[in-house]
Amino acid sequence: MSKASENPHDAIRAYYHTLFSAWGRQHWWPAQSPFEMIVGAYLTQNTSWTNVEKALGNLRQARLLTVSGIRRTPRPQLEQLIRPSGYFRQKAQRLKTFVRFLDKRYGGSLARMLAHPTGELRDELLALNGVGPETADSILLYAGNHPVFVVDAYTRRILERHQIVPGAAGYDEIRLLFEQALGETSPPKRSLEGAPSTLGPRGSCHRPSRVSTAGRTPLVQVFNEMHGLIVGVGKHYCLKSQPQCEQCPLQKFLPEAK
Repeated sequence: MSKASENPHDAIRAYYHTLFSAWGRQHWWPAQSPFEMIVGAYLTQNTSWTNVEKALGNLRQARLLTVSGIRRTPRPQLEQLIRPSGYFRQKAQRLKTFVRFLDKRYGGSLARMLAHPTGELRDELLALNGVGPETADSILLYAGNHPVFVVDAYTRRILERHQIVPGAAGYDEIRLLFEQALGETSPPKRSLEGAPSTLGPRGSCHRPSRVSTAGRTPLVQVFNEMHGLIVGVGKHYCLKSQPQCEQCPLQKFLPEAK
């Protein structure tokens, strides 16, 4: 068993500082409003972010990327607008379901919903059709600035390959592992905002947006950055097939590297 697997909290903290030192701020989530972020969380299910951007662009051009816009748009029209994201009929229905929930439970106020206690709101989101743990936690973290960590397929793949968690580890087990490991970690002062492009991929970095630059607690900022950094590793290096370990900043932490 590797040292990393014996001390998973230490390993995760080391990964965070290593990746942030290499890539800096990731500016997640790329959105101009909390509601745009929530729509993006629904649309990104089972598709690439490139396709999501096309669908969001259609909604934005039609001036419908708001709660009232989704509410008043007939479902067939909404389906066509978000068609680039795939599974457009299913996703249109789920967006309509979310707005109905927002209207019924919070009087249509997104701010009121996001101010609700974390655990209770998480349970409410998970009860909605089409909202699994990753989508619920993305909404909580990025739209609501709640201190929850988002676990995705990249996270699981990296941890399994580094022998930090077994393949049978559940979502909440991994989420709590990160939340405990990073619970007392402060965001590094070095931001690398001006890092030259010659350094290669900067993780999953996006342009700064209103959501990504919004004020948040240090803990939420750490969770925010770590998720974005992990996505960068998964996109560029820890590929599903033919991983590029030699170029990855985390290569030195692999069990075989020890």
